[in-house]
Amino acid sequence: MDEKIKFELEFPIHASPQLLYQYLSTPSGLSEWFADNVNSRGELFTFIWDDSEEQAKLLTKKSGERIKFKWLNDEDEDNSIFFELRIQVDEITKDVSIMVTDFAEEDEMEEAKMLWDNQISDLKQVLGSA
Repeated sequence: MDEKIKFELEFPIHASPQLLYQYLSTPSGLSEWFADNVNSRGELFTFIWDDSEEQAKLLTKKSGERIKFKWLNDEDEDNSIFFELRIQVDEITKDVSIMVTDFAEEDEMEEAKMLWDNQISDLKQVLGSA
């Protein structure tokens, strides 16, 4: 298995952190932009796209700030491979950004970044901040 490399992306977004958090942390919010459908049972989230289904474990969340998941199909047993969505607010300008932390194999890095670009673009449309 190739080594997965951590990457971070920043997406400026025009929305309040409280509203944004609802779209990042709840099954109904996530199903509006991240997957076709999302279900959760406690800390187990099921993400459904057309004909595929992935399960992720909720590792941590902090209200209004961040949420971190680990895909259960990942061979990595510890929690060093995850994806995190963090809301960052600039102290001075009050500009809001979503910080995405994810991992991809080197030859899949550009594809992974493009996928996040598309996902966040969908989120901006849902929020009306595109």
